[in-house]
Amino acid sequence: MFNLSKPLWVISVILAVVISSINCYTITVDAHAEECFFENVEADTKMGLTFEIAEGGFLDIDVKITGPDGAVIYRGERESSGMYTFSAPTSGRYTYCFSNQMSTMTPKVVMFNFEVGEAPHKDAGDKEKDVDHNKLEDMIKELGSTLKTVKNEQEYMQVRDRIHRSINESTNSRVVMWSIFEASVLLVMTLGQVYYLKRFFEVQRVV
Repeated sequence: MFNLSKPLWVISVILAVVISSINCYTITVDAHAEECFFENVEADTKMGLTFEIAEGGFLDIDVKITGPDGAVIYRGERESSGMYTFSAPTSGRYTYCFSNQMSTMTPKVVMFNFEVGEAPHKDAGDKEKDVDHNKLEDMIKELGSTLKTVKNEQEYMQVRDRIHRSINESTNSRVVMWSIFEASVLLVMTLGQVYYLKRFFEVQRVV
């Protein structure tokens, strides 16, 4: 049996799990630059990287994840968004980089989450702890996972909203500028025709 008479305690534990396991950042990667971050984790720890390009150029960037031995675990070129999860094969420092070296002058704004799961328990002698997983603990883990998914979806939708809003504002600005250009051309042509007709009649009168 498990006790559900402490909802505030359960919520606090779930929020602590979510906040401690998700690192959310927004960075600006300048042209011809590369920004790298790292996490020290133990072997068999689950890790995940979710990213989205919010602003800049064609909304693309190069992504690379390397292990402690320098081996490339994941590499993506000119990606606008992505999600990659894996289990750490060995203990050590894992590095993930966002490279904007292919851009000549445009910086890129990158929003990303890097999730690090709980390190696996290696108490082989203590079998009672492995068996003693009550229903409340399972519910907390399930709710924590659900909250992380919802949080990632909300952040993704916020980024998509910013991108679409930026595109709409840019399109509207271009439409306004084109309309002003067309109106200016028509005004110049009208004034030119009036001036030409006026000069034409003046010449006729002189003759």
